Amino acid sequence: MRAATLRILFAAVVAVILPNLIAARSGRAQQVDHDKDYVLSATSTARGAGVPAGSTRMVVHSSQGAFPGTVRRVWIHLPAEPVLRRAGDRGLAVMVFQDGHAYVDEQGQFRVPIVLDNLVHAGKIPPLAAIFVDPGHDGALPGEKPGWQPGASNRSVEYDTLSPQYASFLEESILPLAASDERLRAAGVGLTADPDKRAICGISSGGICAFTVAFERPDLFRKVLSHVGSFTDIRGGDHYPSLVRTTKENPKPIRVFLQAGEHDLDNRHGHWWLANLQMDKALAFAGYDHRLVGGVGGHNGKHGGAILPEALEWLWRGWDGAAR
Repeated sequence: MRAATLRILFAAVVAVILPNLIAARSGRAQQVDHDKDYVLSATSTARGAGVPAGSTRMVVHSSQGAFPGTVRRVWIHLPAEPVLRRAGDRGLAVMVFQDGHAYVDEQGQFRVPIVLDNLVHAGKIPPLAAIFVDPGHDGALPGEKPGWQPGASNRSVEYDTLSPQYASFLEESILPLAASDERLRAAGVGLTADPDKRAICGISSGGICAFTVAFERPDLFRKVLSHVGSFTDIRGGDHYPSLVRTTKENPKPIRVFLQAGEHDLDNRHGHWWLANLQMDKALAFAGYDHRLVGGVGGHNGKHGGAILPEALEWLWRGWDGAAR
């Protein structure tokens, strides 16, 4: 009896345990996909029946003021012309997206132009101009196609620095660039100067950048959407929870949506999930209008993309005068 039991145990080791050990040693062990359950909804995958498609144009911008000597791609997405004309002299709302290539791609993880067209048509967010801004490259663009690689040489300086410099860059360079778009001129429509009707969004370092812009310059932007934001010690971002807490007696007039995942990065700069939890608690302590949606995912846009329509609805709630 004992011999038979030993044979069964040995067979189990050979059949199950041993192959896994060998695979692990050879670097072929299967990685757990923590993001597998995050899928895009119909709002993100296609424009609904009767939804007019907006138009997107790309320009290459060379910086002369802030971040001189850098060049970057900028995409401007506007609602369809009939929607655009209805905005009249009120001015279009504005939403800026850092790492623009990741958000403007209609086959990517966020597919923002599709989402915006659907939500605007449904009246869930205001008609708006979406401005997708890539970080700057020194001297010249490194290739014909946008993307994460090769990395933008000026990205960390622009995004991770805790200062009003990037906000000034948007104010002095990017917003005027968008306002001069010939489609706006043809429709006789301008961009709003109302900070309550301006939002800013980003992923990773772009997420902390979005928060920095609104925290430093609430006279420019008052709505923040951060995906797996890097509130860690890259360039001092780990200080934000304590900085936010010091504003309890006079909170900034901003609204903040944070998305984060339990399996985000954990490295020498910090623990991204814990950093976002700290931000959530600090914003709650200081009385900010904010929301954290946590998940189990990693450092990517899969969870953020899956909940993007709901996040935008929450961020823009009350835009039409309804209860906030």
